[in-house]
Amino acid sequence: MGEREGDRYGDGDPAPASGGKTRDRALFDAAKTGDRAAFAEIVQRFQPRVYRVACHMLRDRALAEDVTQEVFVRCWRALASFDGRSEPFTWVYRIAVNLSLNTIRSRKNLRKNDPIDDPRFAGVLVETKDSHRDPQGAAARRQLYEALADAIDGLSETLRTTLILVAIDGRSHEEAAAILGAPEGTIAWRIHEARKKLRKALLEKGFDEGALEGVAGTQGSGP
Repeated sequence: MGEREGDRYGDGDPAPASGGKTRDRALFDAAKTGDRAAFAEIVQRFQPRVYRVACHMLRDRALAEDVTQEVFVRCWRALASFDGRSEPFTWVYRIAVNLSLNTIRSRKNLRKNDPIDDPRFAGVLVETKDSHRDPQGAAARRQLYEALADAIDGLSETLRTTLILVAIDGRSHEEAAAILGAPEGTIAWRIHEARKKLRKALLEKGFDEGALEGVAGTQGSGP
């Protein structure tokens, strides 16, 4: 059995580790002088989040692991080019997103995972006491999330990437704008359009409005 996301990289909190942005900048300043211990801490702090966004974008744990490793190889090589105008994590995240997109473009026929192997379903497919008490409800949730994943995969690259960053990975509009190099207003429009398309796709597949409540990515789209 392969390692799960939490086994290898930890669950990873979306907020920075203790010390926050000030600590990140201090580590980057030290790493730019060749301090490998400082860079090792950068990897430790950022790796879970980089791996998680790669998983959501690539839909494949093995590819996400490869991309995550390559992200930090490139970060180390490009440290001298970090000028401090953006936050360190924004800079790292931008590299991760671009590498993930390049991987998708170079592998047009990315294999479609069975839901049980798709890292996006890790929390949905875990058996719980509730799932044993309500097997029909558990099956319905699985069908809904499978349909949602298919709908997300059907979005354009731009809408899908923005949605993953904001609605799934929890980046703010400001953070997503910095990572993607787009105005915040553009980010807001993309999220609105993505959610509208997802709701339309799910409703066309027979899911009712009540089933969509609380599903990441489908809220806030308006009527």
